[in-house]
Amino acid sequence: MTVVENHEETVAVTPLLQDAADVESADQECSERVVINISGLRFETQLKTLSRFPTTVLGDPRKRMRFFDPLRNEYFFDRNRPSFDAILYYYQSGGRLRRPVSVPVDIFLEEIKFYELEEETIELFKEDEGLAREEDRPMPSNEFQHQLWLLFEYPESSGPARMIAIVSVMVILISIVIFCLETLPEFREVPAVHDNQVNASAQGKAPSPFTDPFFMVETLCIVWFSFEFTMRFLSCPSKAAFFKNMMNLIDVIAIAPYFITLGLDLAEHQGSSQQAASLAILRVIRLVRVFRIFKLSRHSKGLQILGQTLHASLRELGLLIFFLLIGVILFSSSVYFAEVDDPESGFTSIPDAFWWAVVTMTTVGYGDMYPSTIGGKFVGSLCAIAGVLTIALPVPVIVSNFNYFYHRENEQEENLQYVHVTCGHQPQPSFGESDSIKNLSCPWPPSGHLPP
Repeated sequence: MTVVENHEETVAVTPLLQDAADVESADQECSERVVINISGLRFETQLKTLSRFPTTVLGDPRKRMRFFDPLRNEYFFDRNRPSFDAILYYYQSGGRLRRPVSVPVDIFLEEIKFYELEEETIELFKEDEGLAREEDRPMPSNEFQHQLWLLFEYPESSGPARMIAIVSVMVILISIVIFCLETLPEFREVPAVHDNQVNASAQGKAPSPFTDPFFMVETLCIVWFSFEFTMRFLSCPSKAAFFKNMMNLIDVIAIAPYFITLGLDLAEHQGSSQQAASLAILRVIRLVRVFRIFKLSRHSKGLQILGQTLHASLRELGLLIFFLLIGVILFSSSVYFAEVDDPESGFTSIPDAFWWAVVTMTTVGYGDMYPSTIGGKFVGSLCAIAGVLTIALPVPVIVSNFNYFYHRENEQEENLQYVHVTCGHQPQPSFGESDSIKNLSCPWPPSGHLPP
């Protein structure tokens, strides 16, 4: 216990009073105001507000001191000014992060990473914005499977893998060209002067479909698709995760129609199936072959960015479809009652006017249905204007998502380092170099993760 004496009275300072004095002094220190300058725009707040998140740049005194300007007695950050309103509100509200409408997603994400906000906060922000998480890519532990997985899954890993990717792209393009060419009238008509077909007709048998050149080329393409799919399936690190991947399901859809068509052709050639029913089924199955074009997205960064953008914008696209549905019902009903007294009107019912409302709101306007009365033209004008506004509303969000994924892909490509790795020698990256490794020719590391 400390005794403090003066001329008038003696005060005994107990440990409890000393702790209270320390707490009061600490509160006064935390209540001290601090000035933060963001590219010329000054903000004032209290130290106790920033100390709520001590691991961040603004909350940690050691990290914050790097930006202190002793001449002006302020902290200066040469960063994006509109973003800091939301970042300061994050400290003031105790953890609520809201992106300003005027700031794009990719720029705001860079800002919150610079200020080193909590990782959980960044992940929640990505979920709220509909941004996909960057998942880890496990590698097989077996050396042989590791080599095959790199060879068929990662074209940038080595020269042979790049050659396999080029061959795969060429086969996909050939398959798509064949799919389109076989629908031409000159190829669909069967020449009557061919000797084999004349003999087959004389014997009462239909010509074999297996002698068709298009069928032979399609067979070669399917052989390559099946070989590639089998190698990737046998070398994948997880069979369950393999079939959960959308690209692998597209591979199955690209291969399955051929074998179904082959079975139906064999059954029809042997006379064991109904021809009309088999033709209807064949048309549906052959139509599925058009989805083979999505196999190109495995080797095209542009298609991958487009798919990620659409996936992240599902909520906005759903709102767009919902608004269009409301507009279609509203304007189709209005134009029907506006044109109902006209005997030459093409709007015989409200469902018939749905088509007109769709093409008018999307500003396509085929002209097959159009209003002829003054009231109908007025409704059509409102329908076109409302369609333009409805479609324009979610476009900025979709464009912002596209910019985010586009810039992220460019940053990953800039950070990639081309290193040839040979068995028995593992180069050590020097300080400041990227950890991204490309052109691997041996399993290194055997059970690690390939950088995204």
